[in-house]
Amino acid sequence: MADMDFGPDRAIQTDTFVIKRARYRFSGIVQGVGFRPFIYRLAKSTGLTGFVRNSTGGVVVEVEGSDQAIETFITRVRQETPPLAEIYEITYSEVPVQGGGDFAIMESATSGKPDVQISPDIATCDECLSELFDPSDRRYNYPFINCTNCGPRLTIIKDIPYDRKRTSMSVFPLCSLCAREYEDPANRRFHAEPNACPVCGPKLMLLDETGRPIKTKEPLLETIARIKAGNILAIKGLGGFHLCVDAANDEALRLLRSRKYREEKPLAIMVKDIEHARAIAEVSEEERQLLLSPSRPIVLLAAKRDSPVSPLVAPDMGTLGIMLSYTPLHHLLLRNDFTALVMTSANQTDEPICIDNDEAVSRLAGIADAFLVHNREILVRCDDSVAMVARSGPYLTRRSRGYAPRPVLLKDALPDVMALGPHLKATICIVKGGFAYMSPHIGDLETPQARDFLHETIDRMQHIAQCRPDIIACDLHPRYYSTRVAAMFGAREVVKTQHHHAHIVSCMAENRITGRVIGLSMDGTGYGEDGRIWGGEFLIADEAVYERAGHLKYLPLLGGEAAIRQPWRFGVSLLKEIYEDQWTDVASLLGIVPQGFSYENLSRIMDAGINSPLTSSLGRVFDGVAAILDLKRSVSFEGQAAMNLEAAARPGCGDILPFHIANEGEMSILDLLPAVRALVEGCLAGMDLEGLASSFHATLIASFTDMAELLRDRTGIDRVALSGGCFQNRILLEGCAEELECNGFEVFTHRRIPTNDGGVALGQAVIAGTRMQRK
Repeated sequence: MADMDFGPDRAIQTDTFVIKRARYRFSGIVQGVGFRPFIYRLAKSTGLTGFVRNSTGGVVVEVEGSDQAIETFITRVRQETPPLAEIYEITYSEVPVQGGGDFAIMESATSGKPDVQISPDIATCDECLSELFDPSDRRYNYPFINCTNCGPRLTIIKDIPYDRKRTSMSVFPLCSLCAREYEDPANRRFHAEPNACPVCGPKLMLLDETGRPIKTKEPLLETIARIKAGNILAIKGLGGFHLCVDAANDEALRLLRSRKYREEKPLAIMVKDIEHARAIAEVSEEERQLLLSPSRPIVLLAAKRDSPVSPLVAPDMGTLGIMLSYTPLHHLLLRNDFTALVMTSANQTDEPICIDNDEAVSRLAGIADAFLVHNREILVRCDDSVAMVARSGPYLTRRSRGYAPRPVLLKDALPDVMALGPHLKATICIVKGGFAYMSPHIGDLETPQARDFLHETIDRMQHIAQCRPDIIACDLHPRYYSTRVAAMFGAREVVKTQHHHAHIVSCMAENRITGRVIGLSMDGTGYGEDGRIWGGEFLIADEAVYERAGHLKYLPLLGGEAAIRQPWRFGVSLLKEIYEDQWTDVASLLGIVPQGFSYENLSRIMDAGINSPLTSSLGRVFDGVAAILDLKRSVSFEGQAAMNLEAAARPGCGDILPFHIANEGEMSILDLLPAVRALVEGCLAGMDLEGLASSFHATLIASFTDMAELLRDRTGIDRVALSGGCFQNRILLEGCAEELECNGFEVFTHRRIPTNDGGVALGQAVIAGTRMQRK
């Protein structure tokens, strides 16, 4: 081989090959997921020299060697990326050859503006589980075992780049053995920032109901014993506390519901493994994959009739929300003989999940009998995610732990925007260039604690995204708390967006499509530009503007907001619209009006329009039909009546009932009252409930398809986007998508972003960014 000249040239020619040095910058989720040791091992195996290091913009790699070796290296990077890493962009440049040396992992660079994607928290990997239950391993039974492939990420981070000193693990100095692992590029715990062991890491402690330590050498075993005795335990997890009881213990469940004031809303349960899930629910192959995914969401599954869990877990639902253990602590809890454990968010109604030990003791006073805590601080509240399988794939209904803050990749880069979301199921979204960062689930902004959480989340997300936009997007509703907050920022621009338009644009953004679509936006409540309550909308929309091309027929909402908790009220509204003065006779036969209410007074209120605002809401139609069919006439949580109506129906069954579409100028009005009349008559004739509920769903699917075809004829648009909380109904979602596709439409639905109000912030941000860009 000829001598090589390592001068300032960018490439050196030898007798047989060219030596060059290439610099790559990898952006995406590439920190805290084992990406640097992966690069180190790959570079060494291909005979390259150079370095890899974290930077404020991602991971920087310089490799030096032959053309062929560098080409092999980058090909293998793309093909063999670690399981938790996601590369969004690779930039390349040639730099001067330096010659000699080895390949090294260098200290993180902290200068410049941070632009790093933070990994979500990830379920315990199989290798760590093997060690957890190996008596010969030094981490045997250690409830905080983790490595670069699993464990906490988002919930322990203080700052970026993601290094141990910038996490809540900074207060736990590594012991010599852990330090050796942490510094060894060949070890899977190399720079695993939460790395620890029983000698140097976090520890468990059991507290009584007043927060005083309980003397026990085995806090975990004492916790298990107390759960078996029927106690309610508050257990500190990854993103907050759970309230835990034995899911087979009726009395413990009654006590939990009584103390938490949660009468009927389903409770999430956790099981040890897939076999335990299959013992209590039907699990398809797609559902199995979702349960076992590293994100470990709660998955909505069809309950088995002979399920061993208490019927008090999810009364009258037909489904169970099941998740698998996702932390070492959970695995240790469930290694005993529990069929399942209730693991519901530790909070009062409408309050955020508890994350701090003292906070939990204070806020859960009177609910929890004891507290299993640890001394690793949770820095970011992050509730469990909820998903189901629809259209043969995952379909998120709450996006939080395991998914947030992984960004949504937009089709086009937009100006920086922060969207503050709606009032219910709130999240915020920050758009920065071509990325949309969605916060973990915040919840309903009804309480001071929830509103404090909103402000906490705004600060945290601006810090994570390293972006403080001066364009703020919010809802059109003047009384939403998030809308009022938007005015507090002194922003250059506050962009108010219509709720249902934001729903449709969130679906478009997730699917990375632009241009006009027919949008079917179906939910319970959204403020309309005419000041009325919208909720059954057919839009012609793009990313910036929309036209309301059709809607459900306006109907009076008897009692205003009271009708949301008392579906019988909208049932009465439907009967009054159909039967006019004879509605009282029909209502009496159905027994729909509770005792103590006067038919005469109700008629007078509706005739005078007193506290009976007009609404086009599909959600309220679901409520009214559920009340007419005597499925649910008063509810204890949002959507309960609609869920019962869905549970009573069978997909693909039922007759299509009459409906009517009227054109008023350029507006098409869908009238479902003929279908409701047929349901009333069927109910009075003694027809079976399943058939009636199935027919209602079949009619919605047929009528929505007819409306879409009418709008296609008018506009030439053959793309349909489905969004809004009503499309959490699997029968409606799958039926509409299938029927529309059969009629030649290209259909777009949600997958990774909730179709309910949890996705609205994404739509708001994209609308605002697009409008500013078009300016």
